[in-house]
Amino acid sequence: MIPPKPKSRAERVSLWRYMRLFRRDILSAQPEKLYRAWMAEFKTPFFRSYMINDPGLIDLVLKVRPDDFPKSERVGAGLRPILGNSVFLTNGATWKRQRRIIDPSFEGGRLKETYVAMKEAADAAAERLIGQSKRCEVEFEASHATADVIFRTLFSIPIEHETATQVFDAFRRHQKSQPILNLAAFVPVPHWVPRFFRRESVETARVIRSLITDLTRERLADIEAGTAPDDLATKIMTTCDPVTGDRFDLDEMIDQVAIFFLAGHETSAAALSWGLYLLATHPEWQEAVADEAGAWDGSFAGLSKLRVTRDVFRETLRLYPPVPMMVREATRAETFRKRAVRKGAQIVLSPWHLHRNPRFWTEPDLFDPARWSDEATKDAQRTAYMPFSAGPRVCTGAGFAMVEGVLLLARLVAAYRFEPIPDRVPVPEAQLTVRSRNGIWLNVIPRELRDSDPKQRA
Repeated sequence: MIPPKPKSRAERVSLWRYMRLFRRDILSAQPEKLYRAWMAEFKTPFFRSYMINDPGLIDLVLKVRPDDFPKSERVGAGLRPILGNSVFLTNGATWKRQRRIIDPSFEGGRLKETYVAMKEAADAAAERLIGQSKRCEVEFEASHATADVIFRTLFSIPIEHETATQVFDAFRRHQKSQPILNLAAFVPVPHWVPRFFRRESVETARVIRSLITDLTRERLADIEAGTAPDDLATKIMTTCDPVTGDRFDLDEMIDQVAIFFLAGHETSAAALSWGLYLLATHPEWQEAVADEAGAWDGSFAGLSKLRVTRDVFRETLRLYPPVPMMVREATRAETFRKRAVRKGAQIVLSPWHLHRNPRFWTEPDLFDPARWSDEATKDAQRTAYMPFSAGPRVCTGAGFAMVEGVLLLARLVAAYRFEPIPDRVPVPEAQLTVRSRNGIWLNVIPRELRDSDPKQRA
């Protein structure tokens, strides 16, 4: 069974047609040949864009000379209403300062400290499914679970907390109303020219940031009073930049909380949803995960024994990387693969295409977690796999996400059997992350019923 993959567009389309396809879904807007290409050039009257799948060039952009290839302001323009000046969008000295303050909170020791809150969220997610009907839209449940993880680990409050619920609801509305790219991604305009956003996008971003502001103000007051819990928010707000000695002020912290929620909730929800779907359509792997999870003692140390679950999650991130493309900008003229690259050109790095490139992966469209224990794929794992980016700008929460993903998969599959619904095959498309166009629907059956009479299960 080949997991769903968007149909590629025709080789040649007009610029207007391409722009319409791109704004709707960047995955199906690309031609099939990009899955094999080392590099591709896209020309418009306004700019040049280069997609690179050459591991050497990817290393150059992300690891060797990252300062020469900052994040593209064009792409970031569409996210600023909600993310402000967060670490996801900044460059240069500002970004480096932000990372110096944020990174210590996500080091290995802190992951163990946040694990209890993660586990509580996973247990709560399993409990919530008890009340669901057999046919369940798991993208919503996954979003609910990962939002719960973020609020518990960041602010020590469950998703049922009034403010947390309001943020979660507003973000779901924002995601549906906001296209992945603003018009500025296609047409270069000065910074002072207003960007035009849909009214609902602006309103939901305002609501989200207002709610986050309230949470952040309350936490700052608790820190001042000496009553703040020792969670991620407190850790980040009280960490000083080792170079300047400064801390985040209120506005900076609001921006960072916004990206923690987006990156820590939305991306993990996308990966968990696809992971459950892949297990539902590959029952032999689902049973292997269930057996492994059933023997697990639930501890943080015991996560290292969930090798099958870990490889399933890795393979999910390969097939459905939550962030399908990343865009950098060349700050000077370059030569890539004997081709001139202009200053200001957009450099596109596409985990979606890299992870499915047959030059690196055998049968790349197949779901095969066994490839992660195969020595023949070690080079591909090292050079052609980057679900969390790479180099200095690698996602600071990558370790957090891996623990969360393995934990949630193990907890849910230990409690339930997931089965596909034949008439509800999901269609991947890129919204803020790689989601399904009409949700991911699965039959969800408690494990204690899996061997019972089929009539009872129905």
